Amino acid sequence: QVQLVESGGGLVQAGDSLRLSCAASGRSFSSGTMGWFRQAPGKEREFVATIVGNSRTYYADSVEGRFTISRDNAKNTVYLQMNSLKPEDTAVYYCAASYYGGIVTRTASFNYWGQGTQVTVSS
Repeated sequence: QVQLVESGGGLVQAGDSLRLSCAASGRSFSSGTMGWFRQAPGKEREFVATIVGNSRTYYADSVEGRFTISRDNAKNTVYLQMNSLKPEDTAVYYCAASYYGGIVTRTASFNYWGQGTQVTVSS
């Protein structure tokens, strides 16, 4: 059984930074695809960023240049560094893992999900 556990969320002010972490247990996804999604109240879950291996990354236009996804395979952990946060970044952020070894952005392409961590950005 694979478990993904997110941490690092919180309440910050606009312009601040946060780093989210997602620890995976049960199997290694070092060669697979990991991703971050978010869901704001009343909205659908949306893609944020994805990483394949250690270098192939892809971002939603809304976070490109502000967010950075990375991973530490030794720790089986993926990170999301979020800089220059905006109130519209407020959402529950979810970590996800996919067996597919390529860039994927659809929720249906991910096999495992974490429970989510709340990020709130005040203006």
